[in-house]
Amino acid sequence: MIRIGLTGGIGAGKSTVAATFAECGGIIVDGDVIAREVVEPGTEGLAQLVDAFGEDILLPDGALNRPALAAKAFVDDEKRAVLNGIVHPLVGKRRQEIIDAVHEDAVVVEDIPLLVETGMAPAFPLVVVVTANEETRVERLIKRGMDEADARARIKAQAPEEKRRAIADVLLDNSGSQGALVGKARDLWYNRVLPLAHNIRTRECASTVYQLVPYRPDWLDDARRIIKRLQMACGEKALRIDHIGSTAVEGMDAKDVIDIQITVASLDVADEINDALANVGYPRHDHITADWPHTDDPSVWRKRFHCAADPGRSANLHIRVDGWPGQQFALLFRDWLRANPGVQDDYLAAKRRALSAPDYAEAKEPWFADAYQRAWEWADATGWEP
Repeated sequence: MIRIGLTGGIGAGKSTVAATFAECGGIIVDGDVIAREVVEPGTEGLAQLVDAFGEDILLPDGALNRPALAAKAFVDDEKRAVLNGIVHPLVGKRRQEIIDAVHEDAVVVEDIPLLVETGMAPAFPLVVVVTANEETRVERLIKRGMDEADARARIKAQAPEEKRRAIADVLLDNSGSQGALVGKARDLWYNRVLPLAHNIRTRECASTVYQLVPYRPDWLDDARRIIKRLQMACGEKALRIDHIGSTAVEGMDAKDVIDIQITVASLDVADEINDALANVGYPRHDHITADWPHTDDPSVWRKRFHCAADPGRSANLHIRVDGWPGQQFALLFRDWLRANPGVQDDYLAAKRRALSAPDYAEAKEPWFADAYQRAWEWADATGWEP
């Protein structure tokens, strides 16, 4: 079973995307539906809400009066926190019950309005965020029968758009027609979601095109998002996780592949996190087991290597042992490049030459043999430490 996260602010169009994914074969676990279910008459959730906000949040038939609850719960952060503290755990429990009953080959789309607020985005191998500007969202909510002041209060009570964008692997803009959004969602499902699900299930890497492209500022955002996902997957077994390589050097042309280094205490630990990494979209590439050695002892240049299952975001994970020369050099090389524009130009020239060779990585090694010594001379001169 593969789990995909879906979120978006109220009025953004998330429900349209969820419905489209369902038509394409996805199993939708709707946070809004579950949130209503856990506060139905006779439930533990409704009893807790009455204790916290009073019996005047009930209709004459004993059901929850949602506008009355909203009028009390959305007036300030403290009362909203009380509401969330009651509802979120119950929703999480019920969601897990539903997921546990799903077939193992299914693609589950978890429709979670408050995905940012719960901090669970890194648990998913892919997060889709539906977005639209505030005025468009307010207009849509008014057409649904909501008062404008209430609509704006609801939007303000949710996470700001910049925080949603920060967790988005895919950002679906819904500023146009519903038909346009449906088309985007279907394209995403068939060209990214299903290939990702297949690759995770079979533990295969997505294909990668190796060519140099101009520097992209969003590489840093992509790396931060990947690192958070890896931190949740690895837990304390990862001593540190770093964005390395050319995409970590601002302004430098590079292959559109995010390189990440996970530092561990031993290769045994690297093997222990193998399944956790595969489950969040980073299967092991068994054919790569070491870096090219630049010291006399090749055993300390061993590593584990994982690649991205996601066809929409190429990434390489290098798992290296703390204190081994390969682990230290990966950090040193990045910082050496950042501090020396001339070295950046030299390295780019070496990469361009290597692109025409049968083996790109091997073709760069003569340059690295010299660069290894030069980088450590710079480290000694500047007092750099990993």
